[in-house]
Amino acid sequence: MLERKILWLSSWIIHNANHIRTNVDGLKVGGHQASSASLSTVMAALFFRVLRPQDRVAVKPHASPAFHAIQYLFGNQTVEKLQDFRGFGGAQSYPSRTKDADDVDFSTGSVGLGVAVTAFASLAQDYVRARGWMKDWPEGRMVALLGDAELDEGNIFECLLEGWKHDLRNCWWVIDYNRQSLDSVVSDALFQKHADVFRALGWEVVTIKYGKLLEEAFARPGGNALRRWIDECPNALYSALVFQGGSAFRNQVEADLSDEPDALTIVESLDDDALHRLMTNLGGHCMESVVEAFETAPDGKPVCFIAYTIKGHGLPFQGHKDNHAGLMTREQMDVFRKANDIAPGDEWERTAGLGIGEGELEDLLAAVPFNAKGPRRLHAEQIDVPALPEISIRGAMSTQEGFGKILDAIARTKTELADRIVTTSPDVTVSTNLGPWVNRRAIFAREPRADVFQERKLMSAQRWDMSPTGQHIELGIAENNLFLNLGALGLTHTLFGERLLPIGTLYDPFIARGLDALNYACYQDARFILAATPSGISLAPEGGAHQSIGSPLIGMAQDGLAYFEPAYVDELAVIMEWAFEYIQREAKAGKGDWLHEREGGSVYLRLSTRPIDQPLREMDEGLREGIIQGGYWMREPAVGAQLAIAYTGTVAPEAQSALGQLLELSPGAGLMAITSADRLNAGWQAARKARQIGAAAKTSHVETLLAPLSRDARIVTVLDGHPATLAWIGSVRGHRVEALGVEHFGQTGTIPDLYRQYRIDQAAIVEAGLSTLPKGRRR
Repeated sequence: MLERKILWLSSWIIHNANHIRTNVDGLKVGGHQASSASLSTVMAALFFRVLRPQDRVAVKPHASPAFHAIQYLFGNQTVEKLQDFRGFGGAQSYPSRTKDADDVDFSTGSVGLGVAVTAFASLAQDYVRARGWMKDWPEGRMVALLGDAELDEGNIFECLLEGWKHDLRNCWWVIDYNRQSLDSVVSDALFQKHADVFRALGWEVVTIKYGKLLEEAFARPGGNALRRWIDECPNALYSALVFQGGSAFRNQVEADLSDEPDALTIVESLDDDALHRLMTNLGGHCMESVVEAFETAPDGKPVCFIAYTIKGHGLPFQGHKDNHAGLMTREQMDVFRKANDIAPGDEWERTAGLGIGEGELEDLLAAVPFNAKGPRRLHAEQIDVPALPEISIRGAMSTQEGFGKILDAIARTKTELADRIVTTSPDVTVSTNLGPWVNRRAIFAREPRADVFQERKLMSAQRWDMSPTGQHIELGIAENNLFLNLGALGLTHTLFGERLLPIGTLYDPFIARGLDALNYACYQDARFILAATPSGISLAPEGGAHQSIGSPLIGMAQDGLAYFEPAYVDELAVIMEWAFEYIQREAKAGKGDWLHEREGGSVYLRLSTRPIDQPLREMDEGLREGIIQGGYWMREPAVGAQLAIAYTGTVAPEAQSALGQLLELSPGAGLMAITSADRLNAGWQAARKARQIGAAAKTSHVETLLAPLSRDARIVTVLDGHPATLAWIGSVRGHRVEALGVEHFGQTGTIPDLYRQYRIDQAAIVEAGLSTLPKGRRR
C-alpha cells in the first residue's frame, strides 16, 4: 500500500514540476520518474519496516522524489515544497542536508560520493563509540541506496579498499540493479565482476533476484528451463521485452523454448497481463523477498544487497533504454492516476488511493520504527577552545614545521580540545608533520596492535601504536577517501550527537585529485581543518608534478571553506586557535551578513616547507584581528602613499627586501601581509552587497586597510601561486595593480632559480614597483 503511494507521489511530484507548474524561463525542469520507480519497493521496505532511528541513509540522487514522498508521509516535508520541487525554495533535485527541509542524513548528487561516505560514517561511528561517548544514541547502520551505474565511479573502489583495511562493519549498500545507465543498458558480464570484488574485500553479498511469483513458477514442471531462459537473457533484450509487454515475452519464450513443452505450459496458462507480471517479478519489486533479505542479513560485516529491478517499473516506459530522464505525458499520467485510484484534485492528499482515513494512516506511520523519534538531526555542545600552548618560535622556521609543533603542544595538554581532535592523512602523515601528534596520541584501530619496531627495540622516530583510543586515522594514498573521511568525521555532532574536531593533511597540489569529494564535504556543511603542505614552486627540487599553482583560487572559490596562507608561525598559531572555534559555529547569518562569518565552516591552511626568519613581536589584539580578518600592515603606509606591496605566504622575505629598495624612491610605501585573500575578498563582497540593498554595513577590512593610500597609488601583489589570487585588490578602491605569481607548471631547481624564472623574486617585485612610479622618479 505505502509502496504504491511512494510510486504515485514521486511520479506526481515530477509531473507537476514539468507539466503543471508555470515555467517562466522555458528550461526543462526534469526529474527521474523511472529511477524513483525502480527503488519504490526497496525504499518502502527500508523506511517503513526495517530501518531504526539510529540508522543513517544516503539515497541515490535520482530517487530523491521517492525520498521526499516518504518524508512527506512522515510529516517532515510540506506539500508546498513538493509542489516547488526543483524550483526556488522547493524540495531539491537531489537530497541535500543544507538545502532541504526534510530529514536528510547525507547529501547526494555527485554519483558515488554519497555511497562511499556511508563507509566512512561507519568508521566515524566506531571511532566515537570506542571512546564511550555515544551513551544516549544506539549504534546504527550506515546505509547507501545506489544505482548500478554508480559502480563505474572510481571513488567507490578506493573506498572499498579502505573499508577492508579498517575492518568495516555496520554498513549496508543496496544496489538498484536495473541494468540501465544514463545512456544505455549495462553490460551483462560486468556486474558479476563487481560482486566478486565485494566478496574479495570482506563483504557479504546478498542477491535479491527473483520475486515469490517467479520462485513458485520455477518450482513447477518446466520451471528450471524458464529460470535458465531468464538467467541467460541478455540485459538489452530483457529490457526491450519489459517495455513491449506480455505478448512480446510470450513470442520470445515460445521461440526460444520450443523444445521445452513444460515451460511453454507455464506461459500458455497466463494471459498477456499475467505473463508480464510474472516475467517482471524480480526480487527488488517483491516486498516479501526484499524484507526477507534485509531481516536475515548477517551482522558483524558489511553487506552488499544486489536487488534486481526494472527501471521505470510500473510506469508506461518501464524497461526502455531511453527512460532515464523520461516523463509521462499528460495522457499517460491521467491513466496512471486512475490506476492508483486518485480522484482529480486529490493528487497531493496523503490518504488518496490508500483506502484508509487520516487517523488510520497516522496510526500506521506512528508504528514505523524509523520515524519513532521524528527528525534525527542531533546536536552536540561546542568544545571550549582555550588559548593554545605557546611554542618556541625563533630563527628560521616553516609554517609546516610550526603546524607540527603546535599540534604536538596541544597533544601534551590534558584538555577536552586535545581529546576531541582527530587527525587523518592519505599516507603522508610524517611528511606533513603530523608525526609528533601521532607519537603522543596514537593511531585509531578497533583492536589494539603493537608497533613491531618498538617491540623489537628498533630505532624509529615514529611510534605507530594502534588502539581504540588512538586519535589518528591513517589512510592509503587516495585523496577522495581523505575528503570523504573528513566529511564523515565533520558531521558526527549531527549524526551521532558527539562533536569531533577533524584535521586532515595532504600535499597541496593534490587537492585537485579529490576536489569533487572536498566540494561534497563542504556542501554537506561538514566541519574540519585541512592543512595542505607543501605548496607552490617553493618545493623547488620536486618539480611541476608536486608544485601547486591554482590551489589558492580553489580556496577562494570553494563555498564553506575559509582559506588562509600565513607566512609566519605566530600567524598560524592565531589562525589555528580561531579555526577550532570557527568550525563549531552554528548561528544563522541574516540578510546582509557576511555568510559563514556567523555560520562557520571548514578551514584550509596552505602551508610551506620553506624556512624563513621569524619576526620577534608581541601578539596584540589589533594584530590578531588583522590576521583573522585576512591582512595587516607589516609597514604602515604614509597617508597619501603612492606605493604598496601586498604579499601572501612564503614570499614574505622577497617582499620585505624589495620594499627596502623601493623606499628610497617612495618613502611612504607600505607593506601589507595578506594572511587570507579569501577572507579579505569575502568581507569586501559582503559589505558591497549590503550597501547595494540598503542594509547597514561596516566598511570592510580591506577597504580600511587601503584607505591611507592615495587614490592613484600603485599596488604590487605577489605570492607563490596564481596571480589572480590577489589581483582583485585593485577593484576595492580603484588602484592600479601589478600582480605577480605563478601561472605555468613549475620545474626542478633551487628556490632562487624558480623564483627568478617565474618572477616572484626580489628583483621582479622591485621592477614591478618601479614600473608603477612616475618616470621622473625611476632610476
